[in-house]
Amino acid sequence: MDTSATTLETLVRLSADVTTRPSRRDKIGLMADVIGRLDREETALAASYLAGQIPQGRVGVGPVLVDALRGLVPVEQGRLTLGDLDRTFDALLAVKGAGAQAQRRALLQALFEKATREEQGFLARLMLGELRQGAVEALVMEAVARAAGLDPALVRRALMLSGDPARVTRTAFDTGAAGLSAIGLELFRPILPMLAQPAEDLDDALSRLAAPDLEFKLDGARVQVHKRGDEVRVYSRQGHEVTAAVPEIPELIAPLPVADLVLDGEVLALRADGRPHPFQTSMRRFGRRLDVARLRAELPLSVFFFDCIQCDGTLLIDAPARERFAALAELVPERALIPRLQPIDAADARAFLARAIAAGHEGIMAKDPAAPYAAGARGRQWLKIKPTQTLDLVILAAERGSGRRSRWLSNLHLGARDPAGGFVMLGKTFKGLTDAMLTWQTERLSALAVAQDGPVVHVRPELVVEIAFNEVQESPQYPGGLALRFARVKRYRPDKTADQADDIAMVQALFRSQIAYSASGRHG
Repeated sequence: MDTSATTLETLVRLSADVTTRPSRRDKIGLMADVIGRLDREETALAASYLAGQIPQGRVGVGPVLVDALRGLVPVEQGRLTLGDLDRTFDALLAVKGAGAQAQRRALLQALFEKATREEQGFLARLMLGELRQGAVEALVMEAVARAAGLDPALVRRALMLSGDPARVTRTAFDTGAAGLSAIGLELFRPILPMLAQPAEDLDDALSRLAAPDLEFKLDGARVQVHKRGDEVRVYSRQGHEVTAAVPEIPELIAPLPVADLVLDGEVLALRADGRPHPFQTSMRRFGRRLDVARLRAELPLSVFFFDCIQCDGTLLIDAPARERFAALAELVPERALIPRLQPIDAADARAFLARAIAAGHEGIMAKDPAAPYAAGARGRQWLKIKPTQTLDLVILAAERGSGRRSRWLSNLHLGARDPAGGFVMLGKTFKGLTDAMLTWQTERLSALAVAQDGPVVHVRPELVVEIAFNEVQESPQYPGGLALRFARVKRYRPDKTADQADDIAMVQALFRSQIAYSASGRHG
């Protein structure tokens, strides 16, 4: 271990400092100051870890393995370096064959035994992809740009095309603007997907985008498809290759008369009448590598494309959205194009939304027809409009948040009333909470606390909260066998007592009605 190298403790302390700063400028300044003083071999590692990524990618470590190490006694003084982490991740990546899990555990145990309590927590969150600290990729890249004295736009574009914070950072310090400008889209290296912001409703979306194009919003799995010659590969939203699981897509794309192509779309399973299966049913196929042929016969997948990122050697990310879709429509069969409309007026838009819902889909997207493809960004150029349902539920427990929310009780355990007595848990959520709500609920829930089990504070079931959600889904994780998908807090209901909350029978009825609605093809 090189004691002259930068310690992990330095990065963990920086991470903690960043979470306490509400100002974006302060966050960037803190990171830039540290990154700028690192050895050149360490800058890429620091930027990647701060962004919550491991440069080696997936190293075969999951929740079970990490949880088994959480009880290890930490050291008082941290001596781990960034290089120690990098070498451990290299070793984890190299583990193969019989006994691999035991070898990985031994490697991780050796690492955790040299870490402080704070370092152990940081490592666990890093390896599980749960490092929420406010230092997201965009902020880290801004800090890299400042530390290297480069135009932030140039660094952002390089990250957009490479999807690799470590590579961009290394290039920024080694070859500067010229090196970053040379980073282009590489076929079979997926770029970050462009993301959407939620709109309150259709009127809100139409007020924010003057003359948008509308598309159906499907409840499937996001895919990015790359083609070169006859070779086609398919990647998930997270950038993992899933080609073997979705043979329908290569069969559709390989014959298209272009040398190369990169498309953005959604894949899902449809019933015989063209209506979508529930999301969970589609996911039975997506990502599967074994017994694909049998599953395909039982549950064929359909893909719908909505964007063209590159076509025949021409990178289209800077082209207007309507131009990109026109290029897509010239190539892809109509059956594989997302239903789309350029509405004449608000009434036209409302009819399109009704059509999407009647077809069994989530809602619609509103997109700025002049916007470029902003990979990895969640901007105002794409807005999603989804009707929601709400339930009045009771808070059963809460967990203290992480990062900036560490001073509050944040993650709420939600329960429906059981007419026979007690409450049935339907899941957790920390979404939809403002700082004011977090402050209020922490004080209120602390007063209601009856017990604590690790990070979970159990409370008297008295506080009622209105929860918005998209659907009820089956879940073996909870005693009632049901959970709420995309649950988020809409408001507290101080006007209601716990015995006035919605009961589990209502939730079960909602679930049955979803199944019947999906099977019947009726809307209403």
